[in-house]
Amino acid sequence: MNALLDSHCHLTGYQDPVAVLRQAADASVDVVAVSEDPGEYRLLRARLGRRPGVHPALGMHPLRAHSFTPADLARFLRMLPEAEWIGEIGLDYSPAGRSTRRAQLRIFEAILSDPRTGALPMTVHSRGAEKDTLSRLAQTGAAAAILHWYTGPLTLVDDALAAGLWFSVNPAMTTSVKGRALLDALPPDRILLETDGPFARYGKRPARPADLADVIVHLATRWALTPEHATQQLQSNQQRLLSST
Repeated sequence: MNALLDSHCHLTGYQDPVAVLRQAADASVDVVAVSEDPGEYRLLRARLGRRPGVHPALGMHPLRAHSFTPADLARFLRMLPEAEWIGEIGLDYSPAGRSTRRAQLRIFEAILSDPRTGALPMTVHSRGAEKDTLSRLAQTGAAAAILHWYTGPLTLVDDALAAGLWFSVNPAMTTSVKGRALLDALPPDRILLETDGPFARYGKRPARPADLADVIVHLATRWALTPEHATQQLQSNQQRLLSST
């Protein structure tokens, strides 16, 4: 894999997803297009077809837990054999998700308990629920689980690394105090890239996959590497992640 990988992008959130993908291709960036429910995943696959450089991801977003029915979960599980990525899944105990905590846990545990899940890379939401998210992922031995935009306690980072988990970094994280503290706590060989666009910002506009070149420059400075060597490190990380599934 020579292209860099945006491991978490809400492609359907952009006004012109095709233009975003065209810019990403020009920047040699492949895109994992996350979804929030099986219906959005099905729509992504229908619209994108077999377009090179983009990987639709089958998701059930934790903040949608209140609206998911048993039929929605069953549909997700039926779609697993056709999926190449899982995401966005996870837990959210922030004020926005606290009231649906039980429903979130039920869905997350059902997804992780399916043996087919462990064969796929996944991008995982953990806001305000880092301890429960880590414990569930560790229990299932998920070999290719990425903690997307981790904002939890740094005291849990070593536990996450010991469980074999990965961390993805977006442009907004490189400019925040908490994001930079996380980067200082992580070894370079456990970091991947993301945008979380268009919800994350790059300056005054939504982040796009083509912006990842600037994240590499930031990482290279922190790692005391040239951008070329930082790119090689990230490409090696991607290959290791995907070979573990």
